Amino acid sequence: MPLIGNEPAREALAAAMRNGNLHHAWLIAGPEGVGKGSFARQAALRLLAEAAGRDHLAPGWEVPAESQTVHLVEAGAHPDYRELVRLPKDPDKPDEALARSITIAQVRSLQALFATKPSFSSRRVIVIDAIDDLERGGANALLKNLEEPPAGTIFLLVSHAPGRLLPTIRSRCRLLRFEALPDADVAHILRSHIPEANSDEIAALVKAGEGSPGRALGFAGLDIAALESEMVALAETGDPSNMIRSRLAKLLGAKAAQPRYEAFLERAPSFIAERARPLSGDALKIALDAYAAARELGGAATGLSLDASATVFEMGGILARLGRA
Repeated sequence: MPLIGNEPAREALAAAMRNGNLHHAWLIAGPEGVGKGSFARQAALRLLAEAAGRDHLAPGWEVPAESQTVHLVEAGAHPDYRELVRLPKDPDKPDEALARSITIAQVRSLQALFATKPSFSSRRVIVIDAIDDLERGGANALLKNLEEPPAGTIFLLVSHAPGRLLPTIRSRCRLLRFEALPDADVAHILRSHIPEANSDEIAALVKAGEGSPGRALGFAGLDIAALESEMVALAETGDPSNMIRSRLAKLLGAKAAQPRYEAFLERAPSFIAERARPLSGDALKIALDAYAAARELGGAATGLSLDASATVFEMGGILARLGRA
């Protein structure tokens, strides 16, 4: 699928490529789920294919599917390309939970690559998605490569929270700033990925995504529109009889409802933030306090494995504060 959105950031890298002014390290930074990783991988393909000079490339970022560069990268066999991501905790179960970090061992594994010249051209590309996930030791090891970059090596570093990176890493990179996408672009991406979704579901997903197609797709198939309606009811009525909270607790507390339960906890704080924007005075203070409480509860529920039914009921109570403002 063609890249969508954030044309200024993409054009900045394209201009550097055209002008022969290609810095060795690029920090692709912005909200999670707006296409930074997809762009980094597409840019890597284009950088490698252009340098190899074996394909007829049209203007833009696309590389023909029949290109040797595409075949080798997709097979994990391109000698001039490496991608560092969090690995599965259990190598025998690649579809299950990922490790918390990109390890220092993964970063150090690049040294063997850097000990030789690139194989197919004068260029190699390293993608790290996301550099925020590096262990501290891994970040320090990478810094050495950024300070003394191996000849011909381009680093494409994806970051969701660049402010948390080592200042010495940020200072050695050129920044490509990605922003949240307009609703129309998010809707377009959603329709291409989930053509079976109706217009109401697309609208609910766009709202829940808050400019992030990746975030919106994470809610797909969870009937987020129904959850959104329940949150609206809580926020507007205050749920004085506890009926809505009890219904949600029963609905989302079952083990089979775990994905919807997690979606509810993730969506609630941003829902409160949206409701708070037009408020002022005491109503705004109540909403901001509710937002902080929702953030804290959502984080605790994930980290401490709290009882699902009780957590949903409590989160419903936080949302209901808006109706009593």
